[in-house]
Amino acid sequence: MPSSDLPLLRPHSYTEALFLHKLLSQVSFLEALLLTTLPGVNNANLPDVIANIIRIILGFLGIVAVVIVLFGGFKWMTAGGNDDKVTEAKQLIIQGIIGMVIIFSAFAIASFVVNSISSAVS
Repeated sequence: MPSSDLPLLRPHSYTEALFLHKLLSQVSFLEALLLTTLPGVNNANLPDVIANIIRIILGFLGIVAVVIVLFGGFKWMTAGGNDDKVTEAKQLIIQGIIGMVIIFSAFAIASFVVNSISSAVS
């Protein structure tokens, strides 16, 4: 598609121009608001930013592990006495618990490393 065929934002009336102006000003306001309120973005050193990123990732993984355990419990409750389904549900619960242990261990190790680095730098 040639660049001359690309649609442009051309308002056809005063109200469309006003709408586009309001929309673009709100987008830039939200962008500025997010950049100033995100943790670890404004006036933070590198170890703090890395620690925040690690916390967010491990928090998401922890939620996934809890959902796996809950799904295993749901499968167990709805197994209806079927031994194969109960065994599969038990495996899901065990795998979710192992995942949580790994995530908590990773969080402890990452916190120790980030604290050690930040205390060595400052």
